[in-house]
Amino acid sequence: MFFVDTLEFEGLGNRSYLAGGSAGAVVVDPPRDIDQVIAAAARRGVRIAFVAETHVHNDYVTGGLELARVTGARYLVPAGAHVSFARHPVADGDTVTVDEGLVLHAIATPGHTPHHTSYALSENGRDVAVFTGGSLLIGTVGRPDLVEPRLTEQLARAQHASAHRLADELEDEVPVLPTHGFGSFCSSSQAAGDAGDATTIGKERETNDALTLDVDAFVARILAGLDDVPAYYAHMGPANAAGPAPVDLTPPGRADAEEIASRLAAGEWVVDLRSRTAFAEGHVAGAFNFEGEGKLATYLAWLIPWGKPVTLLADTPKQVADAQRELARVGIDRPAASATGDPADWIGEGERLASFPRARFADLAEVRERGDDVVVLDVRRDSERAVGHIEGSVHIPIHELHRRIGDVPDGVVWVHCAGGMRAAIAASLLDAAGRDVVAVDDGFDAATDPGLSLVRPGRTD
Repeated sequence: MFFVDTLEFEGLGNRSYLAGGSAGAVVVDPPRDIDQVIAAAARRGVRIAFVAETHVHNDYVTGGLELARVTGARYLVPAGAHVSFARHPVADGDTVTVDEGLVLHAIATPGHTPHHTSYALSENGRDVAVFTGGSLLIGTVGRPDLVEPRLTEQLARAQHASAHRLADELEDEVPVLPTHGFGSFCSSSQAAGDAGDATTIGKERETNDALTLDVDAFVARILAGLDDVPAYYAHMGPANAAGPAPVDLTPPGRADAEEIASRLAAGEWVVDLRSRTAFAEGHVAGAFNFEGEGKLATYLAWLIPWGKPVTLLADTPKQVADAQRELARVGIDRPAASATGDPADWIGEGERLASFPRARFADLAEVRERGDDVVVLDVRRDSERAVGHIEGSVHIPIHELHRRIGDVPDGVVWVHCAGGMRAAIAASLLDAAGRDVVAVDDGFDAATDPGLSLVRPGRTD
C-alpha cells in the first residue's frame, strides 16, 4: 500500500512530498532544511531511494542535492536543466521503481520553466498521484515569466499544452499534488490554492483556466494577471543551479545592547520578529518589524539589500530558531546575531524604546473629517489597488518603499495595506527613517464602513 505525506511551508506558500511503500520512498521538491524530511521518512520506517526535482526553483533554495548526498538517494533532475553538479538526468517517459509495485513516471510539462517535469506515481500499473510542481496548480498554473521575459508568451502557451497533456494522460480521480500555489508568488493567480485545498485531474478539468479556455484566451488572461516578482527570486535559480551548500541552523551569537547599536550604526538590518502590536508599543529605534508569524521570508528577502547582515530580535529563542529556518529556505543563511527577552535590555542605559500609534480605518475617517492634514499611504500591490483605493491616497507598494521613502509627502503618514501585516512593515521603515507614522491595523474591507471615499474603476464611492 502506498502513502503520500505532505510537508507544508506556509510562509513560502509551497509543499514538498514524501511518497512511497513499505520500504522505499521518493521525496519531491524538498526544502532546504532537510532534517524534517529525514524525520518524516524515519517515522514511516522507509529509506529515501530517490529525490526528484520538478524544476530548478525560482522561489526557494532546494535541499535536494544535500538530501541525496546524506541519504545516498538517486537525485532526479530534469535533463534540460543546466546545473553544475552530478545528478541523474530525467527525460520524458523515464521511469524508476520506488518500491515493489510503485513506479514514478516522468512527464515533460514545460511552461513554468522550459525543462519542467511532472511525475506520475503508479501502484501496480494504476496512477495514484501526480506531482505537478509548478505546472498544473489548484485552479491555475505556475507563472511563465520567471525565466526570461522574451520567453514568457512562449512558456504560457507551453503551460496550456502541458496542462492538457496531464488531463489527457491521467484519469479524473488522480490527485494533483503541486509544489506551488498556496500563496506562493510562483502561482499565476494569488487567489487559487488555499493551504487546505485538495484537487484531482477531474476537478481541474472543470475549473482550471488552462483546461477550460482555448490557448489564446488562456494566454491573454495569464499575461494580464501577472503580478510583481519578489526581488530575491533573481538569486534562487542561480543558487539552485550551482548546487546549494548544506544549511547551518546552529544558533547565532547573542547580541547585547551595545552590539545592536553598533550594527545599526554600520547600516546593517536589525529585524524585530515580535507581533506588530508589541513592536508599535516599544522597539529599538531603527529596527524593522517583520512578524515571525506570517510571510517573514518572502517579505524580508524581497526588501533587504541582498547580502546585508541581519540581526534578529524576538521574545524567545524558539522564535529566532523558527525564523532562521524560514530564512535559510530563501538563502539568508546565517543571522549575524540575535537577542531575546525584554526589549528594554536591547537598548543602552538611559535610552528609551521608540513607539508609534496603531489605528483603524474609522480613526482615519475621523481625522480626515476634522480636517487634519495627513498623508494616506497605500502599500498594497498594483493589482490590489486597481480594484479600489482610498481617495487621495499615495501609492508605493511595500517592496518599493525602502528605496522610495523620499517620495512620501511631508506630514503624519497613515499607512495601510489589506490586513495590517505589510502596513506594520511599512510603518517600521518610515519610523526608522524619522517619519511620524500611524499604522492602520485593519482589513481594507472596513475602509468604507466609516465613510472613507473609495475610488473604484468606473465609479467613485
